[in-house]
Amino acid sequence: MSGVDQPFRRSIDCRGVSLDWGENVRALVMGILNVTPDSFSDGGLFVGLGAAVDRAGVMIEEGADLIDVGGESSRPAGSAYGAGAQVVPAEEEMARVVPVIEAVVRNFPDVVVSVDTYKSQVACAAIAAGARMVNDITGFRGDVEMPGVVAEAGVPVVLMHSFGSPGRMPHESRYIDVVTEVKNSLLRAVAIAEKHGIADVIIDPGFGFGKSVTDNMRLISELSSLCEPGLPILIGVSRKASIGAVLEPGSGVRPVGERLHGSLAAASVAIQNGASIIRTHDVKATRDVAAVLHALCSSLRAQPEVAV
Repeated sequence: MSGVDQPFRRSIDCRGVSLDWGENVRALVMGILNVTPDSFSDGGLFVGLGAAVDRAGVMIEEGADLIDVGGESSRPAGSAYGAGAQVVPAEEEMARVVPVIEAVVRNFPDVVVSVDTYKSQVACAAIAAGARMVNDITGFRGDVEMPGVVAEAGVPVVLMHSFGSPGRMPHESRYIDVVTEVKNSLLRAVAIAEKHGIADVIIDPGFGFGKSVTDNMRLISELSSLCEPGLPILIGVSRKASIGAVLEPGSGVRPVGERLHGSLAAASVAIQNGASIIRTHDVKATRDVAAVLHALCSSLRAQPEVAV
C-alpha cells in the first residue's frame, strides 16, 4: 500500500484544484446533486438543467467544497426502498449528467465537480465536460475499464464498498466481522488503483449498502480502523434508512425529510473518527457541524501538556 509504505500527501489533486484533508483541516463537504427521477430523497427535484444549476449554486453558497452529480439512482433493494433502483443505460445517464456538469463548471469554475457513476463511458464524458473527480459506488467492480479511464484522466477516485451490481444491490448482507470485511474489500479496490498508477484515492465504507442498521452504526463508531492505509475517507450517511430506523425504534422508519438531526449526529462521530469528506443533501448544516468540530479539535490540540 502506498499509503503505508511511502509518504502520503494530505491533499487531493483535482486537476489543478487542491483540496486539503486530515486532522488539521476542516472536513470537506460534498453536496449531492441528483439529476434523477427516482433517487430515494430528492428524485425528480433537479432533473431540469436550470433547476440543477440553481441547486448547485445554492449548495456552493452554503459552503460546499465539492458537488457530486449523479444520473442514476443507487438505492439498494430491501424493505426500505422496495425493489431498488433500475439500471440506466450509459447513453441516458450521459444525457442527464453531461449538460449539468458543463453548466455548473461554466457558472462556477472554481468548484470541484464529481461524477457519481460506475460506468467508464459516462466517467469519460463527464471528465471531458469538466468533472474533476469520479465517485464509483462499486469500487471498480462495475466496469473493468474504469481504472484506466481514471488513470488516463489523472483525476481522483472515490472507491466505495458495496455488494452486488447496480440494480440488484441488496439492502442487507451477512458478515462475520463487518469492519474487517469492508476494510479488506476496500484494500483490494485500492490495490487496483495503485496498479493503474492512480495518485489520489478516497475510500468510502458504503454506509447503507448491504449493511444492517447495526453494521452501519459499527462502521461509523469504528471508522478509525479504516484509516490505516493513510487515505482520506468519505462518508455518506445523509438521510439514509438506517438513520430513520434509529430515530423510530420499534415503530418503523422516520420519513426521509425528518432525518437531518440524526444524519448530523452520525456525520459528527464520523468526522471525529477520521472522516475527511461528508457527502450530504444538507450542505449548510453539515458545513456548520464540520466547522465547529474543527475549531474544537484545534483548540484541544493547542492546549499545552500538563506535567504530572
